Amino acid sequence: MTFSSVRLRATIATTLVVAVALGAAALLLVTTLRGTLADSAGAEAARKAVQAMPLVEAEETVPAATVVPGYSATQIIDPDVVLAETAPATWAEPGAYALAKMQVATPAGEGTVWARASLASAEEALQTLNGVLLPGVPALLLVVALMTWYSVSRALRPVAAIRAKVADITARDLHQRVPVPQAKDEIAALATTVNGTLDRLETAVEQHKRFVADAAHELRSPIATLRARLELAEPSELTAEALADIERLQSLAGDLLLLARLDAGEPLRTADLDLGQAAAEESLRIRRRPGVELKLDIEPDVVIEGVRGHIDRLVTNLVDNAVRHAAGKVEVRVSRSDGGEAVLEVLDDGPGIPVDRREAVFGRFTRLDEARARDAGGSGLGLPIARDIALLHGGTLMAVDGGLIARFPANQGVAAIRVDS
Repeated sequence: MTFSSVRLRATIATTLVVAVALGAAALLLVTTLRGTLADSAGAEAARKAVQAMPLVEAEETVPAATVVPGYSATQIIDPDVVLAETAPATWAEPGAYALAKMQVATPAGEGTVWARASLASAEEALQTLNGVLLPGVPALLLVVALMTWYSVSRALRPVAAIRAKVADITARDLHQRVPVPQAKDEIAALATTVNGTLDRLETAVEQHKRFVADAAHELRSPIATLRARLELAEPSELTAEALADIERLQSLAGDLLLLARLDAGEPLRTADLDLGQAAAEESLRIRRRPGVELKLDIEPDVVIEGVRGHIDRLVTNLVDNAVRHAAGKVEVRVSRSDGGEAVLEVLDDGPGIPVDRREAVFGRFTRLDEARARDAGGSGLGLPIARDIALLHGGTLMAVDGGLIARFPANQGVAAIRVDS
């Protein structure tokens, strides 16, 4: 889970907002309660002072022996009320009592009555409140976080279903559609929009397939007719060059149509096939230049799952590429690695691919300058087609030291392919 998760971000944001709100509310509650309790204690002290006023005016004070020790003050009946010019320090301990004073007329002259009320009950009430808030607020925040996580997860469940269905549709079958939630909300609108997009995508793909089929017929027929006429014509240097161009044109048209079919992403009808047998048969069919030796090193029973026609084309492209660039030797190897991967290597003694161009060679119609100088027959589509076939079978194809290598997960039963151009 990362911070990019909508659930996580929503949970954190909601919890922080609630935490700030609860903190402010708790602070306001404690402050208000403290002030209210202090006011109540002050009112109680004032009440005691008022009750003592008639006693002072009637000179009904207690004997001197009962006066608060150490103070020049007369205790008035209640130990929380004294007659003194100033409130005794210890008697009126700050923070422990709320004080009230009143001026009174005594036989001896004007005097001051001081009364106090204990703040102990107020402190106990505040401690009780803190005892509830301190564990209660974190517990409430935890509940808020859990409920937010659950609510967002429940709300996003249709989105996850739509995402999974779209991934399955684009990889398998454009005729399927994503589920539309019953709730008439934004997610239902999203699902409806996605289905509309899939409708248009399916229509475009069908049109593309029809175009490929029509183009295959319209391109192959006139090219084949033109080639037949040239083959029946009077042999000459011009006729030979025209036939070579026609052959290249046929190859290019076939490559373009194959790329169009691969780009369409049609589902594969795979089957178990012997990679060694396919490599040997296709390698021997390749027309070799004079002076180029072909060596086969085939390990038996290297079985993979794939489309035979695609694998044959992949082997053909790689071996033909190696033959056209070899100085005098091409070696085709088929084996199974220790990890269970099927490995096809096509090695040659040619110049190889420069390090800085090892990814560029997979671009369509891309040919290295050295290849252009030595090889007039290539169209720059052989390696791109080979990579597309490898990717279509769940693998990868890339350039490394000494050649090209493609790896396929062993648990998918598909080969790892290594070649050198």
